[in-house]
Amino acid sequence: MADSRFHHNSGPYTLGQIAETAGCQLDERFSSVNITDVGSLDTADNGKISFLDNVKYKDQLATCKATACILHPKMADDLPKDVIPLFTETPYKSYAKTATLFYPYPEAKETQIHPTAVIAETATIGNNCIIEANSVIEDGTIIGNNCHIGANVTISHAIIGNRVRIHNGARIGQDGFGFAIDPSGFVPVPQLGRVIIGDAVNIGANSCIDRGAGPDTVIGDSTYIDNLVQIGHNVKIGKGCILVSQVGISGSTEIADFCVFGGQAGVAGHLKIGAQVQVGAQSGVTKDIAAGQKVMGFPARPITEFWREMAKIKKLLSK
Repeated sequence: MADSRFHHNSGPYTLGQIAETAGCQLDERFSSVNITDVGSLDTADNGKISFLDNVKYKDQLATCKATACILHPKMADDLPKDVIPLFTETPYKSYAKTATLFYPYPEAKETQIHPTAVIAETATIGNNCIIEANSVIEDGTIIGNNCHIGANVTISHAIIGNRVRIHNGARIGQDGFGFAIDPSGFVPVPQLGRVIIGDAVNIGANSCIDRGAGPDTVIGDSTYIDNLVQIGHNVKIGKGCILVSQVGISGSTEIADFCVFGGQAGVAGHLKIGAQVQVGAQSGVTKDIAAGQKVMGFPARPITEFWREMAKIKKLLSK
């Protein structure tokens, strides 16, 4: 159960309300049953609702003591008879909607400005925004409605859409890593572009997104960026992408929609990554990848090829 010191529970809700919100099938006989909270399979008890998405936790389902459980219909026979099922093809998504029902994302309350805040007379931001302590938003930045900027964030040279969450310590719009080299040394190249962030983007703590050198750096709608991610100048990322912690995208690379990059994956510069590409953790991408490919390893290659190579190496080592 969530600690009430940090998370406000807006319940209780009936199973009927939960089923409607989460898109689940529920026997109408149970629609008026009250649920007070969400919980994991091994801790949820009377009055709580849990879920099963990964069959790895099937054993915990057998001993579940929750009042109700969200799960796939194929797991119905494994559910204890006294636990009320809510069936869905997408249990994890339905649980996410249920948990959000009980613990809604905090909204900005009536305008509150701390007395220590320093705000220029000409500064304006979108409606219902939250900006936490010690964050710096520099001249010319545009921030849309319903955004949440965490503590100790710095933002410059950026145009940010609506419903964007930027977590603590993120850096948006700083100089890209651009310079000319000759025998006399380095000559910095002025970084004259911007960072354009679409709607409903989530940017993790201590991640960095460099502004473009001339072209803009662009992050598409609904893209999720984990903590400690580095995105170089001129990078263009499509909508609905996922970048897990410690991913690095080098400058001028273009990534199409709905791509996924596992933790610590690295992508060289000036590449084109097609839509719905999946890059395994700790992989190194050194060339373009066609749409729909799954790659892994260094250099990154088709995942089936990677595992065949690993099997051959293991076989050689066992001799």
